[in-house]
Amino acid sequence: MQAVVLAAGKGTRLKPLTDDKPKGMVEVNGQPLLAHVFDQLIGLNASELIVIVGYQKEDIISHFGDEYRDTPITYAHQRDQAGLAHALLTAEEHIDDDFMLMLGDNIFRANLEDVVNRQQENRTDAAFLVEEVPYEQASRYGVCNTNEYGEIVDVVEKPDDPPSNLVMTGFYTFTPAIFHAAHLVQPSDRGEYELSDAIDLLIQSGRTIDAIRMDGWRIDVGYPEDRDKAEERLQELDEAPAE
Repeated sequence: MQAVVLAAGKGTRLKPLTDDKPKGMVEVNGQPLLAHVFDQLIGLNASELIVIVGYQKEDIISHFGDEYRDTPITYAHQRDQAGLAHALLTAEEHIDDDFMLMLGDNIFRANLEDVVNRQQENRTDAAFLVEEVPYEQASRYGVCNTNEYGEIVDVVEKPDDPPSNLVMTGFYTFTPAIFHAAHLVQPSDRGEYELSDAIDLLIQSGRTIDAIRMDGWRIDVGYPEDRDKAEERLQELDEAPAE
């Protein structure tokens, strides 16, 4: 399965760590953030990494080149950072079949393989890893509602009054149908083409989208203190005795 990585952003909230580099090149525990993302996807048997680049893309391309750990890399350029659905569309011409999507600023130690396995059962059009967060934090994310079967029936991007505390985590699997939906998305109040709006269009068209509850942890490296927290968690894993 191919894997798309969204890594075009400036990382404004990560300043001063991004004063001289793009977000994906910020080091976490001795490696660029993107290396952690690539390692996770290769561990899931990604056949190709399609990396969406934009801001200071030369730094990313010169560092990683055209392959990482024997897995080929294809770069697609997002000229304007206009939202995640907009970024995803830059990968459309490179996608052949079902694919994984990971945000390039997330570090996971979780059950990502459960999402991939659910997608490969061929009964779902998309699957997401989701987690419960405190209600006061839910407004920072895409918030999901699910039915009794664990299928997602509604997604709301960063709502002022969250309908639940179940949020998307930054790891997804899709069929190419997501591209048709992304083409139909209109700019949100934030002026961006939101991935959650494309997902909602899939739901409205009768597609099946499954929510997989996260078992483990993830850190969204959005601020310098998140980088520090991620380093601490990874170092704890490195120091833990082997079972």
